[in-house]
This record gives sequence, C-alpha cells and structure tokens, in this order.
Amino acid sequence: MKIICVIPARYKSSRFPGKPLEDICGKPMIWWVYQQAVKVKRIDEIYIATDDIRIEKACNDLNMNVIMTSDKHRTGTDRVGEVARKIEADLYVNVQGDEPLIQPETIEKAIQPFDNIKNNIKVTNCMTEIKEMADLVDSTVPKVVVNSQNKAIFLSRLPIPYPKSRKGLKYYKQVCVYVFTPEALEKFCELSEKGPAEEAEDIELLRFIENDIDVEMVDVEQETIGVDTPNDLELVKQIIEKQMRVKK
Repeated sequence: MKIICVIPARYKSSRFPGKPLEDICGKPMIWWVYQQAVKVKRIDEIYIATDDIRIEKACNDLNMNVIMTSDKHRTGTDRVGEVARKIEADLYVNVQGDEPLIQPETIEKAIQPFDNIKNNIKVTNCMTEIKEMADLVDSTVPKVVVNSQNKAIFLSRLPIPYPKSRKGLKYYKQVCVYVFTPEALEKFCELSEKGPAEEAEDIELLRFIENDIDVEMVDVEQETIGVDTPNDLELVKQIIEKQMRVKK
C-alpha cells in the first residue's frame, strides 16, 4: 500500500497571514510539521503543497519536498486533491500545516482503520476528548459528535451537544489529521460548492457528511494546539522550547 502525506500550506491565511513561515526555535513552523510526519514509518512520501513562492523557497532551502498548487483552492483538502491528481497512491494523509505539535502516533492511528479492507472506509479523521473549558468555548476549535460506530454526525464551532442532561457527557474536538482514499478525494473535489453546513461552520469535513460519505472518527490521546493566532504560536514556542531543554 502506497501512502503519501500532504501538508497543505498557504501564505494568505485570513486569520494569520504567513503563519507557515513563522519562526519556532530557529525553523519555520512548516518544518516542524514535516519532521513529525517523517517519523511515521508507513508513509512513503511527504510533500508540502503550497501556492506561494516564499513557502516553496523555504521548503527547498530546508530540503523538504514541495509541490506548487493552484491559488484558487478554498480548502486544504482541495489542495490535497490536486496533489492526488499528480501523484498516484492508495491513501493520502492530510496533516495540517499549522499543527507543529502533532504526534506521529496520531498520524499512524488515523491510517490503521484502512488495514481492514472489510471496513470499506473512505475517510478518517482524528478526535480527542476536550479537557480544557477554554477549548470548549473557543470557536477556532471544531467540536465533534459521533454515532455508536464512531462515524461523524456533525462538527461545529459551538460546544455541542447541548448539555441538557450532563449524565456521562463527554466533549470531543477535532484533531486535524485526515486520511482519504483516492475516490473520496476525487468526490470531494467534484463537489466544489460548499453545502449550507460547511458554508456556515467553515469546516471542510462537513462536505463529506452533507453528501452522505461516512467519516470514521479515530479517538486519540493527543493534546495538540493548532496555530490559528499569534497567541497560539507563542504557546507552541514555549512547549517546543521546553521539549528541547528536556532532550539536552
């Protein structure tokens, strides 16, 4: 089974322009994401997919594989879809370029459900239990609701489900590692128009759910921090600096 990891990275983020190149302990953020993906032995090839020559140059300078893609893509998954049309594989792993703390074990767990061909899985995504109230009320953190088979029912920036009864209630947040079959990616890109839920929430995974494509959510122990704001970046810097001191 050939598995390719694609790390979408665009410069013109509406909330934090240029964040893939923000410095973390002497290296751009995208470098840290790439290094985590390199540790996953099952991945055969890794590419950063970008539409910006500044990111392309940084990747070349640091010996990271990079592919230039269209600047018209509205989501990272659309960008991964373009890479899939250029490079054949059995599975495509999408690791977000703003997840420098992502653990290799998390990426591995997102791939594992595809080992059982009887499952007929097309898409997986990771989730983890919310343990900090700040994450529950933070609109940049998508919350996840699943059914009894761990298939995604809905994702929202609001704290769902509503706690009318708190008995046994747990909240989960999305961890931005996705795995797609080529067929699922092709279907996603064909459905170029966002549905009402995806348009409202701005969560691309809803495109699959709105079009009756199952998404298996994989429960992981991963307390990651997606870098959506400069404050997130400062927190990530502190964590990585601490990790580097421990290793010395």
